[in-house]
Amino acid sequence: MTKLLQLIKKDPMLPVSLLAALISLLITPPTKELLTAIDWHTLGILFMMLTVLEGFKQENLFRPLLRLGSGLTTMVTLSLFLVFGVFFTSMFVTNDVSLIIFVPLTILLFKSVKREECILPIISMENIAAIRGSLLMPFGSPQNLFLFNRSGVSAARFILHMSPLCISSAVLLIIFILVFYRREKGKKIEFELDLKPWDNEGRAKRITYIALFLMILFVIVSRTSLWPAAVLIVLISVLAVNRNLLKSVDYVLLVTFFCFFVFSSSITANPAIGSFLQRTVTGHEYISVILVSQVISNVPASIVLYPFTENFAGLIYGADTAGLCSLIGSLASVINYRIYVREYPGKGKDFIKVFTLVSWIFFVIVVIPGYLLSKWKFF
Repeated sequence: MTKLLQLIKKDPMLPVSLLAALISLLITPPTKELLTAIDWHTLGILFMMLTVLEGFKQENLFRPLLRLGSGLTTMVTLSLFLVFGVFFTSMFVTNDVSLIIFVPLTILLFKSVKREECILPIISMENIAAIRGSLLMPFGSPQNLFLFNRSGVSAARFILHMSPLCISSAVLLIIFILVFYRREKGKKIEFELDLKPWDNEGRAKRITYIALFLMILFVIVSRTSLWPAAVLIVLISVLAVNRNLLKSVDYVLLVTFFCFFVFSSSITANPAIGSFLQRTVTGHEYISVILVSQVISNVPASIVLYPFTENFAGLIYGADTAGLCSLIGSLASVINYRIYVREYPGKGKDFIKVFTLVSWIFFVIVVIPGYLLSKWKFF
């Protein structure tokens, strides 16, 4: 019992996701169709990224970004660099991946300037940046990709319709950062970073990890169906150059995602729930997808609600706003949470408190303009 309580305190999202998955299986008994409905593609991408970026960390491959960040002289410029690093990279490598790259960098850089009290507010803003930056591109997030493929609109028209949300979010993030550091008044910072040079012994590992990272980016952007082969290549390559790396992968995060996917697939496969959604969603797409996302996250919510949608704009704007409400609203937020609690065990409640405060302030500002914009039809 003591060990169970320690686990819940250290990683509360894991037992919550396990319990949710078990309850959903009681509502909808497991079937072969349920197994195939699980988002194995996202799990595969997540496994590859967690593995390869752990290799980046061990081999100091983030050194160029750390050097660039350490050249900044104030907390404002450093925070803008990190938040907008997430904002722009999320457009091309998805919101999940951008957080996996930049949140550990944020923690390391803020530790080096002895400003750990700023970590939670800034990574909460990075979470917003990942959600709102990725919405611009058709492949910036899984829900965008799904809805873009179903809509039949051109990429140019898609970007045109999403640009008001993206641009306004960028402006708001700048305001948030300036308000947060309003008392700094250009106060200088000094870094205490030990940027060790790369040694020749790790050259093969570094080349392998960089090649694998580029391959993963290609898999993400090209949306190839050959992603299982990429997972196998990553596994074989890591076993060849550093099999101990696999021991450092965050399997708790993978299990948490798997449980949430089981939960969402089971719930949405229930005929009674499907019938209820069909009666209530049409004409209320924007608010419906925001509410449903708080139970099954925005990706499965988009997939579930799409067949009942008359207002496509309402659905996609709502899905890209839903992640601002709670950790469950976007599973990218779960990644952010997990990275933080791995670094600061037992601080999960602190993360949720600050994350919820920052996200809800942003949500309250953007939710009504998003609703009004949803009247601008894509086609």
